[in-house]
Amino acid sequence: MIAQRNVVLDDGRILSTYDSASGTPQAFTVIWHHGSPQTGALLDPLVAATASRGIRLISYGRPSYGGSTPRPGRDVASAGADVVQVADALGVGRFASMRASGGGPHALACAALLQDRVASVCCLAGIAPLTEEFDWFDGMVAPGGLEAAIEGRTARAHFAAIDEFDPGSFIRVDHDALDDPWSSLGRDAMRAGDDGPDGLIDDDVAFVFPWGFDFSQIRVPVLFVQGGMDRIVPAAHGQWQTHAAPHGELWLRPRDGHISVLNASFLALDWLLANAN
Repeated sequence: MIAQRNVVLDDGRILSTYDSASGTPQAFTVIWHHGSPQTGALLDPLVAATASRGIRLISYGRPSYGGSTPRPGRDVASAGADVVQVADALGVGRFASMRASGGGPHALACAALLQDRVASVCCLAGIAPLTEEFDWFDGMVAPGGLEAAIEGRTARAHFAAIDEFDPGSFIRVDHDALDDPWSSLGRDAMRAGDDGPDGLIDDDVAFVFPWGFDFSQIRVPVLFVQGGMDRIVPAAHGQWQTHAAPHGELWLRPRDGHISVLNASFLALDWLLANAN
């Protein structure tokens, strides 16, 4: 049974957390960093895959998602302080981090800033820091939100009022994956959207401004999994991050898009186990 709990942080904010194996702190633990937008609720395929491997799976809603207290102006690095308090509250010592899409930068922040706690990291379809070292926007079908975020939070909020999802962002295998096995992801994204745009606005602004840490600080093994046909976060993002991380490894899946690449998460769980130091 998934245990839901609101964790009260030192500054009084609340983070909504989910725990697949509450009461078993000795189990190998993976903290899942959700995409943008999601509520933070655990997704059915991940719950089944971790249960079959004896892994404890924990997730949390970032500020403004899933009932977690808003924190306008947060940067990516702020996830480190939030996650360590969640881990402490749930009785978790050392853990692995795993994320998809917009959760990627936040999982990397934990690896860089919580070096005594994070054992290994897997990033699926994760966005890279804004850089001029490659054409950052090239291949994105609908980059309007990120382009607006460069102008600041107010501009990004104005864009949210007119923004509509571009169905061209997904290829056919993405739609197939949302039918099965990732239907729970689609339902959760709709719930997050119904709660309002603030979480997504703050994520986008955090992505295009300095993250608050350097990739050279990441000393643990990091697996980057990227779809070659991803139209939301193009493959170049994963390739750049693999070279930037001292111990980065890339799984490039040429025929996958932004959602179908999540099918690699099951093998990636085995990778996390094998590479936990």
